[in-house]
Amino acid sequence: QVQLEESGGGMVQAGGSLRLSCEFSGGRFSNYAMVWFRQAPGKEREFVAGIHWSGYSSYYTDSVKGRFTISRDNAKNMMYLQMNSLKPEDTAVYYCAARAYYSGGVFLEKDMNYWGKGTLVTVSS
Repeated sequence: QVQLEESGGGMVQAGGSLRLSCEFSGGRFSNYAMVWFRQAPGKEREFVAGIHWSGYSSYYTDSVKGRFTISRDNAKNMMYLQMNSLKPEDTAVYYCAARAYYSGGVFLEKDMNYWGKGTLVTVSS
């Protein structure tokens, strides 16, 4: 059974940086596209960034382009989200998710096979 566990959340001032990690276990990591979603207070969960199994293709929502970088290390079964120039509107619970055998560029909640429990990121102004 695949399990995902996020870490690295916390509180940071606007303009600061955080690095989120997602540890994958219980399956073959390289079979999965990996994705970050987030859910802000009172809002629906939204796509943040996704990366193909190879790590060569990545995708971002417009609001984080140029500030966030998604990456993965298939040897360590880990995915990361480097978040720079953080803004108060980035405050949310961040979730990692996995979708098996996917090489497209659209990442929808309903298509994810597995989810982590989330890690809270709070950005103060």
